[in-house]
Amino acid sequence: MSGSPHARILGVGAYRPRRVVPNSEVVGGIDSSDEWIQQRSGIRERRFASEDETVVAMSVEASRGALAQAGIEADQIDCVVVATVSHFLQTPSAAALIAHELGAGAPAAFDISAACAGFCHGVALASDMIRGGSARNVLVVGVERLSDITSPNDRGTAFIFADGAGAVVVGPSEEPAISPVVWGSDGAQSDLIRQNTDWRDAVNAKDGEMPHLVMEGAAVFRWASFEMAKVAQETLAKAGLTVDDLDVFIPHQANDRITSAMARTLKLPERVKIARDIAVQGNTSAASVPLALARMIETGEAKSGDRALLIAFGAGLAYAAQVVTLP
Repeated sequence: MSGSPHARILGVGAYRPRRVVPNSEVVGGIDSSDEWIQQRSGIRERRFASEDETVVAMSVEASRGALAQAGIEADQIDCVVVATVSHFLQTPSAAALIAHELGAGAPAAFDISAACAGFCHGVALASDMIRGGSARNVLVVGVERLSDITSPNDRGTAFIFADGAGAVVVGPSEEPAISPVVWGSDGAQSDLIRQNTDWRDAVNAKDGEMPHLVMEGAAVFRWASFEMAKVAQETLAKAGLTVDDLDVFIPHQANDRITSAMARTLKLPERVKIARDIAVQGNTSAASVPLALARMIETGEAKSGDRALLIAFGAGLAYAAQVVTLP
């Protein structure tokens, strides 16, 4: 298989769980209020998956939407990359199961764990595969069921995390449409967002409580608000662009205040549309960027040919960013 000079996103799909959970349903466990949650995060409501809305099931539905928009069949997919931290089978991968459910034949299929930055990592890998000739069409999925690993009594996380899936098909392009990625990690600060208990300790514990996510919110806010603006600027420079060349800004939907702080630091022009999907979706980690992208396309805020800056950051502390041309 010969490589393509460039790669692009051909189609976008999304799946949002049926159950809408307003702030009023989560305030009791954390002795809080709707006003406090909105002021702190910008979140009004989020989606929680029901029993049948598994990681695989949500991914399959999102993927079907991406395939339909791309105008290709499942058996034309050469690789499936799934970004998630909430597929609780160590093996087989969610990617292999999703490929099978889609009827994709026998593509390469694997999961990656880069937390909230996972989807942008996946897009970078897909672009490199296509340009290198190891794949022609790559399905990239970001999916989470964070409600399974969120404590309803943790004041720092109970109102933040949620569930959903987003997917894109990445394929060949004659023109540059996915910029070089800027990515990295800061393991020295890995304790800022983490799972509270080793799975082995959880299994051996008398109470049998499910491990859950814990986060040092103030420290993450400071790090993301300023360090990620630098990453965004480096990404634009690597793509040979400036903020004036952007049409859309789609950051990881971690906290609306972080999004606003980044936009101010970058000095984004007022005409640039900014994703605010967190207000009705919550923080869905690896799924947040594709879900926010899908909503902007659905609402008409973003249109075909627009140039969008994607940037995501999360546990690890991992981050990744690239500029893409929208399908």
